[in-house]
Amino acid sequence: MKKLVLLLLVLPFMGLAQEKGTHFEHGTTWQQVKEKAKKENKYLLVDCFTTWCGPCKYMSSTIFPQEKVGAFFNKNFVNVKVQFDKTNGDSEEVKSWYADADAINKAYKIQAYPTFLIFDPNGELVHRIVGGGEADQFIAKAEKALHPETQYYTLLKKYETGNKNPETLKQLAYAAGEAYDHENSGKLAAAYLDTQKDLYTKENLEFLSKFTDNSKSKGFQLLLKDPKKVDAVLGTGKANAVLGGIILQEEVYRYLRNPKANLDSLIAVAKSKYPTVDMSQQTDLLRVQFYQNTGNWTKFQAAVLAYMGKYGKETNGQMLNSFAWTIFENCKDPECVAQALAWSKRSVDETQSKEPAFLDTYANLLYRTGKKDEAIAVQQKAIALVPEKEKGTYQATLDKMQKGEKTWVEK
Repeated sequence: MKKLVLLLLVLPFMGLAQEKGTHFEHGTTWQQVKEKAKKENKYLLVDCFTTWCGPCKYMSSTIFPQEKVGAFFNKNFVNVKVQFDKTNGDSEEVKSWYADADAINKAYKIQAYPTFLIFDPNGELVHRIVGGGEADQFIAKAEKALHPETQYYTLLKKYETGNKNPETLKQLAYAAGEAYDHENSGKLAAAYLDTQKDLYTKENLEFLSKFTDNSKSKGFQLLLKDPKKVDAVLGTGKANAVLGGIILQEEVYRYLRNPKANLDSLIAVAKSKYPTVDMSQQTDLLRVQFYQNTGNWTKFQAAVLAYMGKYGKETNGQMLNSFAWTIFENCKDPECVAQALAWSKRSVDETQSKEPAFLDTYANLLYRTGKKDEAIAVQQKAIALVPEKEKGTYQATLDKMQKGEKTWVEK
């Protein structure tokens, strides 16, 4: 009897704990959630996701369950999740939304995931957020949807009915970019730049750089014509960085899907077409990424060592960790592994030993280079920092280290 009484006492508190996060509607239809939003005079948030989308999973597992996120969204929105892919494991509830998901996709053109569509209480689309983010950042993005002066589609309607002053154009261009409305972002950016007498101010060059995305644009031609003048305002290498990104997109990336593509030949063609643009750092990094993606570990090793030799001082912790882990898993050369160990230590030091994934990489490399005791100590630090649900994977690595077993697969 005592056990039953205790259970009855605990269950109400469990319910309260679960309600601290964001509440999403279930067992309902598209029409019903719109009616509920209208009845409660709330905005409607539609979380457009897919089962394969990593950021979607992160938002569901880490962001929406947070108490402060739930407090904001439950107060201001009726919230519903809509799955946009179809799988064999879909529940009956997901299947019941197939037709509505198709209709929403057709009406509002979802181009990336996660996308969050926000409707006013009357069912009018007023805002769109593309991509997730950390809690405070995401709440700030959603806050814009609650005010007509920051709602993207409300502002766009005002522009289309004649409000075309420069500040409105500029604000709208940024909002269109955030909403993945590429057609309007380019058009609005060009319209804003046409109102400016001096394009070489810092503010205008930063704006121009952000919205220059193809070689036919006004911005590309301006950057190409006088990169030194641009760099004098924005800083050394800024013009080449923008130009190089566009050139590689048009002349190289689009052809790499062909399994017979020759990366070096494509780069050579791009450089010959734009001989005044220095793309060295971008092409060196591209080689690293290309050989990593294609599993050519011999060329990857040469490319990553060359890249780090030239640009290692500029490399951030995330990239250092990525390079180091790839070498740990795929390269046998002791000298290369030793280099990776140094990069990994840098990533740990720069993040003050607070990133468990970086510590895990460092521990594995220490272990592979024969520093067992040090490796075990570092792995224990990683386990102490990692979320509970991930501890098992880290613990399995530690167990292997303590038993003297390999933590890597020989290739």
